[in-house]
Amino acid sequence: MKRVAIYGRVSTKRHQEVETQLQPLREYAERRGWTVAGEYVDVGISGSKASRPQLDGMMKAGKQRAFDVVLVWKFDRFARSTMHLATALAEFQSLGIDFVSLTEAVDTSTPVGKMTFTVLGAVAELERELIRERVKAGVARARKSKEHWGRPRAIFDRAEALRLSAEGMSSRQIAAKLGIGKDTVLMALASA
Repeated sequence: MKRVAIYGRVSTKRHQEVETQLQPLREYAERRGWTVAGEYVDVGISGSKASRPQLDGMMKAGKQRAFDVVLVWKFDRFARSTMHLATALAEFQSLGIDFVSLTEAVDTSTPVGKMTFTVLGAVAELERELIRERVKAGVARARKSKEHWGRPRAIFDRAEALRLSAEGMSSRQIAAKLGIGKDTVLMALASA
């Protein structure tokens, strides 16, 4: 009977529930007749980080031969860079540990599974780099055209803010009176 380590990850604590991943993984392990040796879950941590507390703990347990298979919901829950993916896969292979991604039906105990896993990792990294390039290009265009980007600027009576400050009102009180943010008041007072 194989022992399986289940790994789950969500990037944000809000709007994402790791149980969405864990429940089907537990059911899959049960159908395969595997014993769950441990569940490793990182919450609120980006997949772009190669070092994550629970992932690091799972890798350490793998070196101690605590399990035979790593089971994940999707390969991008485990890693997003081809380098990290390839390194982890090589380490698993040297330890005799298989890697299974449930939704992509990738199982590295087969030659086709090993190849598919590597290709899918490269595609995920490409997608991430393309998004990064588009964001950088958009920011550069906005800066070049002197277009405002970011939060809309607050419209308020700067002279009134200065007058209220001169009367001894705090920036928080001025912000409440004028219906603007305290930081906006502070910037107006600093540039006076």
